[in-house]
Formats: sequence, structure tokens, C-alpha cells
Amino acid sequence: MGRVLLITGGSRGIGAATARLAARRGYDVCANFAGNQEAADGVVADCIAAGVRAAAVQADMSQPAEVLRLFEVVDRKFGRIDAFFNNAGIYAPAARFVDIPLDRLQRMIATNTVGPFVAAQAAARRMSTRSGGQGGVIVNMSSMAARMGAPGEAVDYGFSKGAIETLTIGLAKELAPEGIRVNAVKPGLIYTDIHAVGGTPDRVDRLSHLVPMQRGGTAEEVAEAVLWLMSDAASYVTGVSLDIAGGRGI
Repeated sequence: MGRVLLITGGSRGIGAATARLAARRGYDVCANFAGNQEAADGVVADCIAAGVRAAAVQADMSQPAEVLRLFEVVDRKFGRIDAFFNNAGIYAPAARFVDIPLDRLQRMIATNTVGPFVAAQAAARRMSTRSGGQGGVIVNMSSMAARMGAPGEAVDYGFSKGAIETLTIGLAKELAPEGIRVNAVKPGLIYTDIHAVGGTPDRVDRLSHLVPMQRGGTAEEVAEAVLWLMSDAASYVTGVSLDIAGGRGI
């Protein structure tokens, strides 16, 4: 029986790429999704084809009760969690800071900050040697926007991801004695549909000249970093937020 990986936001983009790569490396995979059952089922089918157990579980990560229900379903289906990719998040159309409405900010914080906080708590309770667990690994989804601020486009998004950076440091220090490593990935310009959601589908190509490597990254390149951080090869790595941005932001 392989190690069990739970991925929130696992039906598309970086989450889906990570699920497929993890399955090829022997992880059993639970892919959470918010609303696109068809996409989630496709990811699960690919994982099963790789020879592992896989399931898709619907839950809105902005709702704490649904976050907790997700983990209860994983308990029943898989029996444990060895690794958790705290990935789910939302973006919004580009807007100047002064024009961001309160309801948008509240949705952003609920999904990108409160949801991941509650999810990390649920994962830690199951993994912690202090509570009878076997230890484990948490990888949080941050963003280069946490460092660069996303001015003129999505300061609220950068703000929400800045909290993830702090969460990663705090959890890494607190949970290390309990057998849990906690790191984050911090992608830059990556080819995913999040840019179309934000109303700028050409954003990566338009801004790639600002990247020292002169190109955008792929979801698969981020997935490789996530799986490395979860692997035994990174056994002495915790509290790190790993830039995956082609040199942008150095």
C-alpha cells in the first residue's frame, strides 16, 4: 500500500499535475475539487491507470465545515494521510487596490487563507506523533505575489498568500518535533487557467520578458518541486518557501 496524498484543488492546473505525477511515483491520491466533477474524475482515472488507489471528493475550501468533512471522507476511504498539498485557491479579475470590493476580499481570504489554515490543522491532527500519528509532510501553495505584491492587479491575492508564507514558517517550527515537515512552493508566471479566470489569458506570454529565463513555467515543473519536498530526498528540509519563477523576483 502506497503513501496517501491529499490534494486540495486537485482537479485542474498545478493540483491536477501534482496528482498525476504523485500517482506515477506510487502515491495513493485523493483529489479534492470545488465544482468540476468531470475534471476531477479525469484526474482520478489517470491516477488509477498508474496503478494506485484514487478518489475525488467535493468540498468548498472556503467553508470550514466542508474542509473538516473532506478530511473525514479521506479517513474513511484511505485510513490515513501521509502527505498533504494545501493547494486550493482562487484568483479574481485584475483591479486596482482602491477598487477591490469588500466581498471580493472576504472571498479571497476565506478560500486562500482561512481554508488552508483549517485544512493544515486537520492534517496536523492526523499526522502528529504527539496525537498518535506517524508524522508526515505538508506543502502549502504560496505565490510570488506574496513577495512582489501584485500591484495594480491583485493586491488582495498577494495579501492572502503572504499569510501562507507566515503559516508555513510557524507550522514548520511548531510541528517539527511532532514528525511533520512543512514547506511551501511559490510559483511565478505559470501556464494555468488561473490567468483566464483573472481576465488575462495571455498574461504569461505578455510578461515572460520580465523573467530571466525568458519563459513561463508549467504546472508539471511546479509538481516536480512539490513531490521533491514531500520525498525522503528532502528529509532535512522544513520551513522553506521554494521559488519556482525562472529567476523572477530575485
